[in-house]
Amino acid sequence: MKKIKILALPALAACLFILSWGCDNLNKPMKAKLIPLEDFFRNPEQTAYQISPDGRHYSFLSPYESRLNIFIRQIGKEESTRLTSETDRDIAGYFWANDAQILYLKDQGGDENYRLYGVNIDGTNPVCYTEFEGVRTQIIDDLPDIPGEVIISMNKRNPQVFDPYRLDLNTGEMTMLAENPGNIQAWIFDHDGKLRVAIAITDGVNTSLLYRETEADEWKNVLTTSFKDEVAPFFFTFDNRNIYGTSNLGRDKSAVVEFDIANGQEIRILYEHPEFDISSISYSRKRKVLAAASYTSYKRERYFFDDTTKLLFEKLESRLEGYEIGISAFNKNEDMFIVRTYSDRSLGAYYLYNLNTDELNKIVDVSPWLDENEMAVMNPIQYTSRDGKTIHGYLTLPKGYTLDDAKNLPVVVNPHGGPWYRDSWGFNPEIQFLANRGYAVMQMNFRGSTGYGKAFWESSFKKWGREMQDDITDGTKWLIDQGIADPERIAIYGGSYGGYATLMGLVKEPDLYAAGVDYVGVSNMFTFMKTIPPYWEPLLDMFYEMVGNPQNDSLMLREVSPVFNADKIQAPLFIAQGANDPRVNKDESDQMVEALKARGIEVQYMVKDNEGHGFHNEENRFDFYRAMEQFLAQHMGQEETAAK
Repeated sequence: MKKIKILALPALAACLFILSWGCDNLNKPMKAKLIPLEDFFRNPEQTAYQISPDGRHYSFLSPYESRLNIFIRQIGKEESTRLTSETDRDIAGYFWANDAQILYLKDQGGDENYRLYGVNIDGTNPVCYTEFEGVRTQIIDDLPDIPGEVIISMNKRNPQVFDPYRLDLNTGEMTMLAENPGNIQAWIFDHDGKLRVAIAITDGVNTSLLYRETEADEWKNVLTTSFKDEVAPFFFTFDNRNIYGTSNLGRDKSAVVEFDIANGQEIRILYEHPEFDISSISYSRKRKVLAAASYTSYKRERYFFDDTTKLLFEKLESRLEGYEIGISAFNKNEDMFIVRTYSDRSLGAYYLYNLNTDELNKIVDVSPWLDENEMAVMNPIQYTSRDGKTIHGYLTLPKGYTLDDAKNLPVVVNPHGGPWYRDSWGFNPEIQFLANRGYAVMQMNFRGSTGYGKAFWESSFKKWGREMQDDITDGTKWLIDQGIADPERIAIYGGSYGGYATLMGLVKEPDLYAAGVDYVGVSNMFTFMKTIPPYWEPLLDMFYEMVGNPQNDSLMLREVSPVFNADKIQAPLFIAQGANDPRVNKDESDQMVEALKARGIEVQYMVKDNEGHGFHNEENRFDFYRAMEQFLAQHMGQEETAAK
């Protein structure tokens, strides 16, 4: 089971550009306590807890010189030891390779070319296994039953494609397991660490499952489908014969299935939900059983295949009442667990649970400086688009307001990135920060957002800046019709695709928004497609079908490119950009700023030279949100709630 979440490129079909992260009212005398900006966006003191395979130690990320580094502590002891000393960039992710060594990933200045590093748990033998310029390393399989090896992939041979390698952690020797012919987007290994399944893009828009019985056999194509149809292998059955995964073949929603991989046939449906896609499934490696399936309604839900897992969660939920829980890590014997709590108003805490003694001990609160009683409630909402689609979303109101009494509030409309992604319920520091400053914040899962089925996703194809944008506009107008939003005090803010939606919102609805904040957003559909990372290029035909072809759809793409419509923008705009962004090139923001300035439109521009797609360094986050706070306050009449 993977413990690290730096995903392989096949993620294009799911999400392209995801970022990761009061006003006084005469009818409402209560005002929230003004919380320092830094408290929302500072690095956590301790986070990302993992546990060693033998259950003797746990590890975590904690700041060292303002960067998240790896620390380790023996269970039952008070002292911690810092294993890494990175000062230029946070560690992006890490995991235990075995009882004696931890592996981690880190990029350079936000370029997303992650390198794999290792360090012993006593701090000795620090090593970089993949020190190659311009090469991205990805983790395929951590091989928990083979302590001295891991499976990685790299685009070292060809920047456009990723080849799988078996890495010997003791010698650093890498063995290429297969040469990617150029169309393989994912590799799947069985429980013995043997490479037996691959997912290929056959002609740019069709997806094929490739299979071989042993590593000595030739690959054979067992199933080809349109990329719109999903067969997503998760892992082999425990006899290494079939595959457990999700599939929407012949149905709208993705279900958990058992798949006869040798013959390319779905054997049986194990679980499906009538309204939502299944997003993940988990299993017990020790007991060799399926554990649970997860899906997202307005918040994360689980279906349990296994009574033992169900009873474990029921026991933990009864003892951690009022919080959502997740098991973020466990040891090899599956009797020691790291438990994480959270809610919409709290980043929660980490706990250590011992199954044998039934002891549950708190390790640490993630952000003890934030009082959840001062945070705002995240309300699930829904409205109907102009063409009859149900759009789900969330409305966070300043503390003290309810959906019944919220009237005439300043609002920040916050479309998500992706765009093939979705917002979900939980603690979001951006949302809580804006609510603390007196803004209602609206998030909507416009058409194309994931988790709502195939038809809803496909309804976004070639709809950038069109119906997708209309869904955002319809949500904004719904807030006005409900009397919640003050029509004169509505801003729009988003990152990545959300930044693009911000620009298009100002283009299409020049009188609706008082201001806009574009964070690493696309402005020119033509230049954007020319500057994508090289490993996205094999998927361009798919992208053309989903977004538009620069030649065949040139008129449409020009119409939905904000830079060519800058003359329609009237509201003041703040743009922020990372200089090393590999997904949305800095030129996207440069040309938008130039076009606006040429037309006399007020534009504030922030560029960070040591950042990529979103600001990860703590001091840069502080700068961005401080500038955004002042910008919104200036144009939304909120000067009295902005930190001076």
